[in-house]
Amino acid sequence: MKSFVDKMQAAQIGLGGIFLIIFLVTVVIQMACRYLSISAMWTGEVAQYSFIWAVFTGAGAMVHSKAHFAFASLQDGLKNERAKIILQLIIDIIMLVFAVLMLIYGIVAAKQFWSNKWIAFPTISRGPTWLCIPFCGLTSTIYLLYSIYEDFGKLKKGGNA
Repeated sequence: MKSFVDKMQAAQIGLGGIFLIIFLVTVVIQMACRYLSISAMWTGEVAQYSFIWAVFTGAGAMVHSKAHFAFASLQDGLKNERAKIILQLIIDIIMLVFAVLMLIYGIVAAKQFWSNKWIAFPTISRGPTWLCIPFCGLTSTIYLLYSIYEDFGKLKKGGNA
């Protein structure tokens, strides 16, 4: 299970990196086109949505690394390993609620906006651009369920990390 989750995170970071590269290249093209007085309306939309995808894929991946949301000062102040695990469980359960809501309402949003068209590409649906929200919700849910499973295992072994 750990191998699968680690590979999923690596793939997700790679996907986020690809979208970040698309964003950067598009912004450079946009700047060059403005400097040369060439109209390139598509660059604004492509840059905007590739950046959004980069952010949501990165946010989901950071959930697995526990780099997304934490009470570091509170956890560092705790000396008892069992208390640290319980605090992490509470944080993970709260985040799980938000991840599941992101998944559910992300699907609703994607369905609602599926028929919208890009301004620069009127034949292409804008729907896939909204799939980053349920994608982030789904991957975050998987990472959090795995983390909760691991933490319960640690508690069962006596609370030693």
